[in-house]
Amino acid sequence: MSDYLGGGERIVYINVMNRISIDCDCDGNPHEPDIHDIGILASTDPVALDQACIDIVSQAQGNESLMQRIERQKGIHTLEHAEEIGLGSRSYALVDIGK
Repeated sequence: MSDYLGGGERIVYINVMNRISIDCDCDGNPHEPDIHDIGILASTDPVALDQACIDIVSQAQGNESLMQRIERQKGIHTLEHAEEIGLGSRSYALVDIGK
């Protein structure tokens, strides 16, 4: 990872993938979640983390409306650009640490 984040080796990013709705968390009246509990992912690379989440959601049951919105809004462009400017890499390896 580049030094763009100021030596990000001491930062851990965490995504909780639970009760995923098509609407933003900021929406005061969001749709009911289409995807329920997937789990928690963590990484020192924020781009790899978000890419892994997108890949996992794309395989989840009930993902149709969310994936259509991501595709319609060209949501993956954010990750492509983040990688281009050196915020991280879209490549990752999942490591299951169990429960």
